[in-house]
Amino acid sequence: MQFTHDWLPQRVRFASGEAAEAVADEVRRLGGVRVMAIASDATRAEPVLAGVPVTVLHTEVVMHVPVEVAERARAVAAEHDVDTLVCVGGGSTTGLAKAVALTTGLPIVAVPTTYAGSEATDVWGLTENGRKSTGVYRRVLPRAVVYDPSLMLGLPVPSSVASRLNALAHCVDAMWGPRADPIDRSLALEGIGALRDGLPRVAEDPMEVAGREQTLYGAYLAAVAFASAGSGLHQKICHVLGGMFDLPHAETHAVVLPYVVALNAPAVPDLDRRMAEVFRAGSTLTGLLALERELGAPRALRDLGLSADDVPKAVRPILDASPSNNPTPVTPENIEALLLDAWEGKEPE
Repeated sequence: MQFTHDWLPQRVRFASGEAAEAVADEVRRLGGVRVMAIASDATRAEPVLAGVPVTVLHTEVVMHVPVEVAERARAVAAEHDVDTLVCVGGGSTTGLAKAVALTTGLPIVAVPTTYAGSEATDVWGLTENGRKSTGVYRRVLPRAVVYDPSLMLGLPVPSSVASRLNALAHCVDAMWGPRADPIDRSLALEGIGALRDGLPRVAEDPMEVAGREQTLYGAYLAAVAFASAGSGLHQKICHVLGGMFDLPHAETHAVVLPYVVALNAPAVPDLDRRMAEVFRAGSTLTGLLALERELGAPRALRDLGLSADDVPKAVRPILDASPSNNPTPVTPENIEALLLDAWEGKEPE
């Protein structure tokens, strides 16, 4: 057995019902006295920021982080001479904080309110002229993350389902990502199990904290595994579709995931078997489809606003972005077939 695993240096706190105290403590630990808070929903963020020396609250958050939005946020940080960033929200909010940190080096304290997972990675993403660019840079990794499941109790069930399936997609991608190693796979399998057990509990009772804790734990493991294993085919497809056609991020992940599993799993039967055992199903695909049906997950890209005429336009960018060691070699033919099936919502085989 030979592999190299690189752990990301980050402090993580699970603090159910205690986000405000934990965030204030993390800001003090970092020496923050002039904080730029980033949040799409100021009303939800303000209780979390109660003990933080906020110099400016920035609320212009846009999905996929357009370059011009990032530049305006950077200008606000410079204007107010801030020394720390605190982001409260979903993946787009975290992504904007990373865009500011990318050029300034400011430390981030992240407080997720969805299961996006961006807070646990050193991956940044920006969109310009319909193309989403991503990169890996250690300075965008939040120095601290505060997880408080109670902040997610108000998340609508459809958004919550899509967000958690986004986390599940990170687990699956980490099983065969370009740098996947045995540690990544162990974390991903534990994450799949936590999400598999927690997802139905949240759908059944959205106000139960224990179910939220279980899924949030799984989402964190998913993000850590994904950060190490690297972006696999699934993530690349979703980034291209999101950047080119402004599709909703989490919902796109939920739709595309079964089709990527159908393409890749036959080429790696041992990994398929290990994931299937965690799903308690005969195969990863059957377990995943059963879970998505149970949760009422979105099933077709056309329902998210993608036109059939857009499908051929995405094939070449996906091929260009795909990892060279994907379990099943990608071709124009199998990528277009995958996209057409996902557009239609056809049962993957």
